[in-house]
Amino acid sequence: MGRGGEPRRVQAYDGELGAAVARAQEGDEAAFAVAYRLVQPGLLGYLRGIVGDDAEDVASDAWLEIARDLGRFKGDGAGFRGWTATIGRHRALDHLRRLKVRPRSAALEQDVLDLPGPHSTHDQALESISTDHALELVRGLPRDQAEAVLLRVVVGLDGPSAARVLGKRPGAVRTAAYRGLKRLAQQLGVESVTDDDPRTLGESKQ
Repeated sequence: MGRGGEPRRVQAYDGELGAAVARAQEGDEAAFAVAYRLVQPGLLGYLRGIVGDDAEDVASDAWLEIARDLGRFKGDGAGFRGWTATIGRHRALDHLRRLKVRPRSAALEQDVLDLPGPHSTHDQALESISTDHALELVRGLPRDQAEAVLLRVVVGLDGPSAARVLGKRPGAVRTAAYRGLKRLAQQLGVESVTDDDPRTLGESKQ
């Protein structure tokens, strides 16, 4: 895990992502394809946690808006991930309003989850969230906790960035992420998370 609880695998691509976005803003279609490839997995996982099986359709709508408004974006690779998550969230909420339903809470599929063993760590519990079945588990959390966990772990945003996407104070998002991860860890049979301080999920100073 990287600084602030972000997955290293996401952080590692931010330099490449920022460069690709800058080239895409100059009209380089191949660079836009690179940016899409780097962002789409995390964005799709986040949307799947909100709208379930409709995530790909919502993501397609989001990318149309992202491509249309790309010239207005200002920021680096991490900023682009936050910006795309905000657009995706708006499209997902629009989709739910059209359906006039709340996000569905999935039944826990413990028998098909890749459960960590008794000596697993907090980090391993977080890594397991990237699986489809674990995303279903996340969807069973209260909405604020689910979105906080998805933005922090799946999209890889830091605390302040996740707070901007959700329109909340960083402390509130940090607490929601902590509570959600604690609940998930308990369901996954990981005990160490219960001793963690919620401040470890965000920057030390807000």
